Amino acid sequence: MEALKVKASPRVKQILPLPIIPLLKKHGELIAAIISGLLIGLGFLFPAHAPLFFVTAFVIGGYAKAKEGLTDLFVNKKLNVEILMILAAIGSAIIGFWAEGAILIFIFALSGALETYTLNKSEKELSSLVKMQPDKATLLTDQGEKVVPVSTLNIKNVILVKPGERIPVDGFVKDGHSSVDEAAISGEAVPVFKQKGDEVFAGTVNVNGALKIDVSKEQKDTLFQRIIDLVKAAKNEKSPAQQFIERFEGTYVKIVLIVVFFMLFLPHYALGWSWQETWYRAMVLLVVASPCALVASIMPATLSAIASSAKKGILFKGGNHLESLASLKAIAFDKTGTMTKGKHEVTDVAVRNGMDEDLFLQAVASVEKQSNHPLAIAIVRYAENKNISFLSTENLTDFAGKGVSATINGKEWRIGKPSFVSKDGNDAFLKKAKQFEAEGKSIIYAGDDNGIAGIIMLKDTIRTEAKEAIEKLKQSGLHTIMITGDGKGAAQAISKEAGMDLYLPDTLPEEKLVEIKKLRETYGPVAMIGDGINDAPALATADIGIAMGGGTDIALETADIVLMKNDLKRIPEAIKLSKKMNRIVKQNIVFSIAVILVLIASNFMQIIDLPFGVIGHEGSTLLVILNGLRMLKN
Repeated sequence: MEALKVKASPRVKQILPLPIIPLLKKHGELIAAIISGLLIGLGFLFPAHAPLFFVTAFVIGGYAKAKEGLTDLFVNKKLNVEILMILAAIGSAIIGFWAEGAILIFIFALSGALETYTLNKSEKELSSLVKMQPDKATLLTDQGEKVVPVSTLNIKNVILVKPGERIPVDGFVKDGHSSVDEAAISGEAVPVFKQKGDEVFAGTVNVNGALKIDVSKEQKDTLFQRIIDLVKAAKNEKSPAQQFIERFEGTYVKIVLIVVFFMLFLPHYALGWSWQETWYRAMVLLVVASPCALVASIMPATLSAIASSAKKGILFKGGNHLESLASLKAIAFDKTGTMTKGKHEVTDVAVRNGMDEDLFLQAVASVEKQSNHPLAIAIVRYAENKNISFLSTENLTDFAGKGVSATINGKEWRIGKPSFVSKDGNDAFLKKAKQFEAEGKSIIYAGDDNGIAGIIMLKDTIRTEAKEAIEKLKQSGLHTIMITGDGKGAAQAISKEAGMDLYLPDTLPEEKLVEIKKLRETYGPVAMIGDGINDAPALATADIGIAMGGGTDIALETADIVLMKNDLKRIPEAIKLSKKMNRIVKQNIVFSIAVILVLIASNFMQIIDLPFGVIGHEGSTLLVILNGLRMLKN
């Protein structure tokens, strides 16, 4: 081992680094590290002035880390790895190894600057969401177009979004048609065609056509703002593993300091080392035993995974939920609004012999047009899609719990329950209706003076992606269960269509909570997916609560994870992401511990010098950070 040994000169006292410090604060750790490295190079080139260059390199390169370590020590009463590095550098200088001490400071400062850069990369992925939210909008008024701050827009305002512009708020297309890039919300790269009546979201891009949009939500309540708020909250939530590592750091540093204390004199007496060699090896131990890589094993990977998932419309409210997702054994689903669209559609129409189907639909839809009931709205929408015109109605009367009646062209029509529509209990339609009810369909009866004229079958259709999502979850070894307040017929039909393992019908909100507890006892950790107020107790009870982005506020508040675009396919992706992150974290922890053990052993065997110890230590830190940043890749 050779070292450049220099003695401090009186000229060192003339160094005034204070004017440089504001410059370093402005330009960051990287410039400080580069200046420190250049000064070390000058020290080797001009040995006569080496003390001046090396001490200046100490001050400039070590200022930021020294300040961080001393602040933690005296203000927060906490030991950290920066203290180990400071002591190692000072100890090297005391025994005359100024060059080695300066190199240690340089590499440690450079590593810290690169570590900050890599961590900021994942932070930028999160903060870029905020930049995607427009702050100006084109408001349409009686006087024409007016550019206003988005924060001043109110519900029912009409705005104009031109091709290439980002949509500033949530709303519905009032006029125009265009393709809209919704990648910021859903992660899907293919633009979605939008026309009159379609919903659009803030933060998405209008591709090729002008759109007039009715504002449906204020800026603070938009879907995109929810994403930003949840991501900001997630950045401050640490996983259990990260919390343990941070608690462990302080204890570990104390242990290292105690070992180094004995290392300062025991090898001299026990192994016959020289005092210089004993001190030198103690300084090397301070460096190589530092847990920098171990401390950096988790957070970069977690932040990167949260940023990556946010791009796909999967929002985690904290790293702890992301970490726990991989351990799930069962997933329970609500039916209406989760497995299904929560929007009934007409599936079949049957009329009696001699009755024209279009005339039947015209009469029924004309009556139902006066109602706001979801089934009535579905029938009217079905008639509109068939280009059926509506007739005027008279004497509209609502019979609570039974149905409604109205007169059309002097003829009375009744719509509702079979007993209300017709007194004929043996009507053939009743037998046909039982068949459809067994399939989980809702039946609307309609009739005139001659009895039941026809029946309309409606069904809350299953989400197109539900079957694929369930299949992937089952392939991953998870049990899938539907918990719903609907009757057995509807629950069985949807469960069978989706390919679920089990369904639990007729469950009240408080009973869903009990069922979740039973599922946990049977299978292990369980997740609950829902969207309504009645799902909130179960979401809170489950190990992981997952809310649909279009759900109620209380469901979104209670859940741990939010699917912003109600896309069930994102659940298997989120579980896969969680498993990948956990693998990377384990790789980092094992690797960092192995490097520390190898470097400590090499130091005791006197086969590693201080600069190589620093390179091995800081290199392992950078490697685990870069390994964690792999989570940014989709």
